[in-house]
Amino acid sequence: MSKRHGERKDALKRGHGYGNRLFAEKICWTLMGHFTGLHPEYEIKDWRGRSYFVDFIWILGGLRFVFEIMDYGSHGKDRSKYRIDLNRGLFLQSQECHMIWISLDEMKENPSFILTMVRSILGPYLAAANEKTGELRHKFGKIERQLMRLAIRHNRIVYPPIASKELEIHKQTVMKYCRKLVEEGKFRAIPTGSTGKIYQYEYIGPLQSPDLL
Repeated sequence: MSKRHGERKDALKRGHGYGNRLFAEKICWTLMGHFTGLHPEYEIKDWRGRSYFVDFIWILGGLRFVFEIMDYGSHGKDRSKYRIDLNRGLFLQSQECHMIWISLDEMKENPSFILTMVRSILGPYLAAANEKTGELRHKFGKIERQLMRLAIRHNRIVYPPIASKELEIHKQTVMKYCRKLVEEGKFRAIPTGSTGKIYQYEYIGPLQSPDLL
C-alpha cells in the first residue's frame, strides 16, 4: 500500500468487488482450477495515454484476454461513461486483446450459461499453461495446433480445401498434417461414399486439451 499512489492505491483500498469475486470463483476457478496468468484490476493505458483498470486480464504467452464484468446500473444513466468504455474496448481489440464482456446479472442468475460461453471461447487455450511455472507446453507443431483449433471452431470437422484457404497453406500440406494427427489419435478420417475416399477429418480430442495453444 505504501508504494502505491492515486488510483492504484484506491483500487487496493477498495478491494475486489462482488462481481469480480463471483467471476473468479464461479467462472475462472471452475474452468481452470488455478489463477495462473490471471490478473485482477489490471492497469492499461488507453489511446490517450490515460491509465484505467480492466476487471481481469488473462495473459497466456502472447495472448491477452480481457474480461469486463458489466453492471447495468454503472452505465444506465451515464452516456459519457458508456461511450468511453466502448471506445476502450475497441482500442484494446485494436491492440490484439480478446475482449469478453460479461453481464453481472446473468452471472448471478444464470452462471451455467456464462460458464458455457466462456468455456467455448477459451476452449482451445484452457490448461495450455503449466500450473506451476506458467510455461507453455508444445507437444504438437504449429500447423497441427492450428488444425485442431480450426476443427473446434467448425464443429470438430476439417475440410482440407477450406482449411488450406483459412490457414493460407497448400492443400497437400493440410492433408499431410491431418494424416499425422490421425496417427497421433487426435483426428479421425471420415470415408465418403462407396470408394471410401477421405474428404474430411474429425477432431476427437478434448476441447480443453493442453496441446492446442
